[in-house]
Amino acid sequence: MIKTIYALASAHGRAGIAVIRVSGPQALHSFESLTGLNNPERRRAHYCTFKKPMGDVIDKGVAIFFESPSSYTGEDVAEYHIHGSQAVLNEFLDTLSKYPNHRMAEPGEFTRRAFENGKMDLTEAEAVADLINAQTSLQKSQALKQLDGSLKDLYEGWSENLKKSLAYIEADLEFPDEDDADGVTREVVPVLDKLIDQLKSHLNDNRRGELLRDGIQIVIIGAPNAGKSSLLNALAKRDVAIVSDIAGTTRDVIEVSLDIMGYPVILSDTAGLRPDQLGENDSDVIEAEGIRRALQKAENADVKILLYDGGKKEPDPYTLSMIDENVIKVVSKADQKIIFEYPAPLIEISSKTGQGFDILLKTIQDKIIQIAGQGRDAPSLTRMRHRNALHECLAALNRSKEAALPELMAEDVRLAIRSIGQITGRVDVEDLLDVIFRDFCIGK
Repeated sequence: MIKTIYALASAHGRAGIAVIRVSGPQALHSFESLTGLNNPERRRAHYCTFKKPMGDVIDKGVAIFFESPSSYTGEDVAEYHIHGSQAVLNEFLDTLSKYPNHRMAEPGEFTRRAFENGKMDLTEAEAVADLINAQTSLQKSQALKQLDGSLKDLYEGWSENLKKSLAYIEADLEFPDEDDADGVTREVVPVLDKLIDQLKSHLNDNRRGELLRDGIQIVIIGAPNAGKSSLLNALAKRDVAIVSDIAGTTRDVIEVSLDIMGYPVILSDTAGLRPDQLGENDSDVIEAEGIRRALQKAENADVKILLYDGGKKEPDPYTLSMIDENVIKVVSKADQKIIFEYPAPLIEISSKTGQGFDILLKTIQDKIIQIAGQGRDAPSLTRMRHRNALHECLAALNRSKEAALPELMAEDVRLAIRSIGQITGRVDVEDLLDVIFRDFCIGK
């Protein structure tokens, strides 16, 4: 028997109002018992007193009942808006646990039931999680667009075209005497070519959607005492890292999350680069590990801020060696006299006076736009599993065009459909049969 599940739907902790959600075949039974309402009006807020089966009062609040299938999960759903004290919550949840076939929901189970009941596909279910976790305006906008079905519509459109193409190929194989199916395999190739081009364009997005969802990694790299921690604190506008004149103060990667123009940014301070000066004592071993982590962080970063010490006679060679197309070159201590020529172009800053920070921030913004894009209307890939499945789809379509036999071509197109279906969670042989019977009137 399908269990009726319940859970706190609002945030944990003391609050004015808390919301408890119940979903499943017994949701109406517990609703009527808790509220004292028989056959309550659907989708209407009822102010009532919540009581235990023995009559003890739990709380007063608002209850709403949503009848299947017109609910979030597609099942009967009840929502209880109660006072958010821990005492009320504990008593309410404990009372629900006493009803037959009721149990606490597992993480994500409400949305899983919504998927299983056809209320949303997997991309929309993932968008629910992204929307809940969104910390910037652009993250929220991307999640809302995906929740509205932008990715689902795109992938289902491709899947529909592939199903129709496969239906034509299958008809050509199974019913060679049908006039409508004669030679249709050749007509399928242009459709596959067009879809291959669309797939390539969709995949060639510089990981914009994933960067926006997961955050753009920016790492500060430089020699000891170059001013990395001061720069981190200045950009974060608070004291995140310890600032000291002692070399090697920062031993591990320190991260802070920033919102830059709506883009989520993870800014990292790292240990100073000086591998040739390390010895064998315990302190040196710890710092060596810090340097190793710094280099690894730099290797995986989307943007590197190479920070040179403006008080030194020559630039640090280890920092110089890390110059590539994804760097922003900065020299610190601009309030002091810079006594040599650093690799241009570079930005001179002073964490003490604030000099150059407006230019640095503008440069960071430009770099983010260059990497993550701006004003992209087409739906973006937001997860690596989407990308992997689409690569499998593209490989199958490329093979289908080179297939020596129609049977092999049909199998590759079928694999391409399955790959897209892995993204949306909808792979149904009946869809193919529907197309065949609709388009070819077989058995008339």
